Amino acid sequence: MGSSEMCRDLAGEVEKLLKTSNSYLRKKAALCAVHVIRKVPELMEMFLPATKNLLNEKNHGVLHTSVVLLTEMCERSPDMLAHFRKLVPQLVRILKNLIMSGYSPEHDVSGISDPFLQVRILRLLRILGRNDDDSSEAMNDILAQVATNTETSKNVGNAILYETVLTIMDIKSESGLRVSLAGLVYFTSPGEYALFSVLYPRRAMELSFALVNGNNVRGMMKELLYFLDSCEPEFKADCASGIFLAAEKYAPSKRWHIDTIMRVLTTAGSYVRDDAVPNLIQLITNSVEMHAYTVQRLYKAILGDYSQQPLVQVASWCIGEYGDLLVSGQCEEEEPIQVTEDEVLDILESVLISNMSASVTRGYALTAIMKLSTRFTCTVNRIKKVVSIYGSSIDVELQQRAVEYNALFKKYDHMRPALLERMPVMEKVTTNGPTEIVQTNGETETAVLETKPPHSGLQPGSQVMETDLILKSATFLFSTGIPSITAYSKNGLKIDFSFERSNTNPSVTVITIQASNSTELDMTDFVFQAAVPKTFQLQLLSPSSSVIPAFNSGTITQVIKVLNPQKQQLRMRIKLTYNHKGSAMQDLAEVNNFPPQSWQ
Repeated sequence: MGSSEMCRDLAGEVEKLLKTSNSYLRKKAALCAVHVIRKVPELMEMFLPATKNLLNEKNHGVLHTSVVLLTEMCERSPDMLAHFRKLVPQLVRILKNLIMSGYSPEHDVSGISDPFLQVRILRLLRILGRNDDDSSEAMNDILAQVATNTETSKNVGNAILYETVLTIMDIKSESGLRVSLAGLVYFTSPGEYALFSVLYPRRAMELSFALVNGNNVRGMMKELLYFLDSCEPEFKADCASGIFLAAEKYAPSKRWHIDTIMRVLTTAGSYVRDDAVPNLIQLITNSVEMHAYTVQRLYKAILGDYSQQPLVQVASWCIGEYGDLLVSGQCEEEEPIQVTEDEVLDILESVLISNMSASVTRGYALTAIMKLSTRFTCTVNRIKKVVSIYGSSIDVELQQRAVEYNALFKKYDHMRPALLERMPVMEKVTTNGPTEIVQTNGETETAVLETKPPHSGLQPGSQVMETDLILKSATFLFSTGIPSITAYSKNGLKIDFSFERSNTNPSVTVITIQASNSTELDMTDFVFQAAVPKTFQLQLLSPSSSVIPAFNSGTITQVIKVLNPQKQQLRMRIKLTYNHKGSAMQDLAEVNNFPPQSWQ
């Protein structure tokens, strides 16, 4: 109740009472000092000499309030925190005496010696050990003893266990100590963990994710998926993200990884982050041996239920890519289902007309239908009719796609199989500068892709796979008249760039490279690679050959597609490798002379 002025006037008297022989007065003086420090923090140093002797107290009441005082001082002053770290061994001895002492009726609560003091000491140790290696090391053993020796059949034991867990997770504890906690948390009775989860759901979730490792990932994910299914909506987004990260890091197999992510999308698809869809699509694409299994699982997952939009988006993309595997019944991991081409198209058309489907989802479905025109044999006419209908859609994005797909059928049908071919195995590249050049699957086709942040303006959805669909499918109507350039000329090798722009999507530039060879010998095993700054997206299609004939008697052609949504000046780094005259040749070059018409 005292004012700050009263605290200043009486702080000296309080400090004297900390040294009195009366234990009751020392206890009250310590509590009073806590309140003085809270109101006048600059008086903290006045109590420093008296606090050094307080931890030698035998009286539990005085000891308890002394720990409270030390905690207050450490929380309010970094200098005090550094000063009191030398008391860690003394605190460890006090805690050890408490857990190893026999029955004491004066301090016993449900068979545990002074749980209130134990909890206070654990909290102080947590503060002292945070971000300090030496202090953390000094308390590792006692924390392990408390965690393993505390009786958890009563609430008082669970309270001590909870504080112990928080301390172990906050300090720089040994990895083995954290691993032992995984067993502690996982193998205690369901009732105890349920109580812990009910009282502290977010901390329980964070603890569970911190304890996941390669040895316990299956069991921990089972519990976390159960938590995801039953938790309050406010926890679902964080829980889903945590499961994605843990599964990516510790997945014991690709099938388990895919099943886990699909379970999340089925359970809480509406709560997942925007990057969940492209990340799962990349995982599926790179799991070649799982394509038939995955497309069958996803097909069954969305039958009649389009409520989980991310799940429907992934399913639509997967059906578009691997619909031929679905109808052929090639699944070996589970019993294959019998499904016809028309039944597959029925599902995708249902997605298109469903009131639950967002514009992004409809875009996935329409593109999937278009892809199936190169994978199905009996329903191409039906696909043409569907695409034609959506050419007059009130959804501008959907209409644009349909118009371009119609043009592909009518004017560029010879290009359709190549443009809609199956996605190659991909690598994700994330850099702060220009993207690294990557070779995909050891072949000459190179896809330089980046994970973009949510809501970056690319419609529908700023996602890697959507970028791919735009690059593959939105470049059928071209405007020419852009001057060509020579991008490279050295040692008889010449690389020319010619340009085309899409009328319907001017952010896409199509570059055709022509490689010629003026020397007297062929250049063999030719590979062209390219990278662009992170604000662009780039895709290389397969080259026409890997041999550049001598004497300029022929050329290699290859198509590059660049998505430039911000209309920034185009820059490119190229890498050339080939064999010539018995030697392996390699060179890097910068291309900065792109004509303005190619990017403005």
